[in-house]
Amino acid sequence: MHRSYARLLASAAIVATLAAAGCSTTSSTGPDVTGSIASPNTSRSQVEWRQEMDTFAERYRANPADPEVAIRYARALRAIGQRAQAAAVLQQSAVHNPQNREVLGAYGRALADAGNFQLALEVLDRAHTQDDPDWRILSVKGAVLDQMGRHADAQRHYASALRLKPDEPSVLSNLGLSYALSKDLPKAEATLRRAAAQPGAEPKVRQNLALVIGLQGRFQEAEQVASSDVPPNEAASNVAYLRQMLAQQDRWKKNQRSSPLTPTAAH
Repeated sequence: MHRSYARLLASAAIVATLAAAGCSTTSSTGPDVTGSIASPNTSRSQVEWRQEMDTFAERYRANPADPEVAIRYARALRAIGQRAQAAAVLQQSAVHNPQNREVLGAYGRALADAGNFQLALEVLDRAHTQDDPDWRILSVKGAVLDQMGRHADAQRHYASALRLKPDEPSVLSNLGLSYALSKDLPKAEATLRRAAAQPGAEPKVRQNLALVIGLQGRFQEAEQVASSDVPPNEAASNVAYLRQMLAQQDRWKKNQRSSPLTPTAAH
């Protein structure tokens, strides 16, 4: 897959998240991840997250060994964009709680947010055991692998997660975006439609579906899907931005084809 396509999809995923939540906690290096361990609830405002951060910062300083306090403090830090600090908090918590799977899962997710993908995989491996597998950790590992460009491996992890938690919309959403990153847009759309049809599917899932529909050039339909969760003017604005990005992508491809210096293998 060409890197520019991955950047296009990642940027568009951020647009969808902005529409669904009003603020973005999505990494710019990969797809919008849902259902992750210790993933921030994006329905809260930045003011609310900062209030929570202050509350749990005080509790964390009083007792850094408390795993629940560390996880909630790190979640608030991630929500306001302090990803490196969130990873540092969970690193210390993992030292105090080396067998706590919730801590290890959250630490691995925070490392991925901070761009430390290889270490994230190593930590998530420690959180996952074959005799007691956790579908959430498998889904997070899949998201990390997608961000590393290992889409086939990621899809195997999502499939394993779905065997443990059939039709889980967050896993299906990640799987759909993984197919999109693999340039299989029809399969991505079918998977995201299945995700959006599940009870309890978050608005983010439908925004991801709108994204993939828009990437196929069906902008009116994408706007209709996006409008189910956000005001029509926001949906129209997001689709207009997606049109602009796709137009830029088309111009880039034409320039590449017309240039005699275009490399033959740019993947």
